[in-house]
Amino acid sequence: MTIHRLGTHIVECARIANMVQQHGELFLERVYTPDEMEYCSGHGSPHHLYAARWAAKEAVLKCLMTRKTAGIHWTDIEVVVDSDGEPRVVLAGQARRAANTIGIEEILLTMAHCRTYATATAISLLDD
Repeated sequence: MTIHRLGTHIVECARIANMVQQHGELFLERVYTPDEMEYCSGHGSPHHLYAARWAAKEAVLKCLMTRKTAGIHWTDIEVVVDSDGEPRVVLAGQARRAANTIGIEEILLTMAHCRTYATATAISLLDD
């Protein structure tokens, strides 16, 4: 596989916490899938997990940057945790179509957060 593009993003956790507080379910349903909301709300500090997923979605969008990214919804990019506890990217809808058009086979993802910030880096891979 060949590296196609690298995307990274950092966000203040308080910014996402404020969005959740101000806009509640409307914000959550617009940005996160039901599985992401269930995962985040099932842990002690959900705003850190929401912030890390926001950063991940932004990082993935940077990997998908082409003229074909119009129409991608936040929920077209989902972060799931595999059986080993590692984050994985699952694409749907227009995000999946954009990745297919580019020839992206896989997107690697890493996320981290502390009290103040959440960050994520995504690497898109092309099948040789």
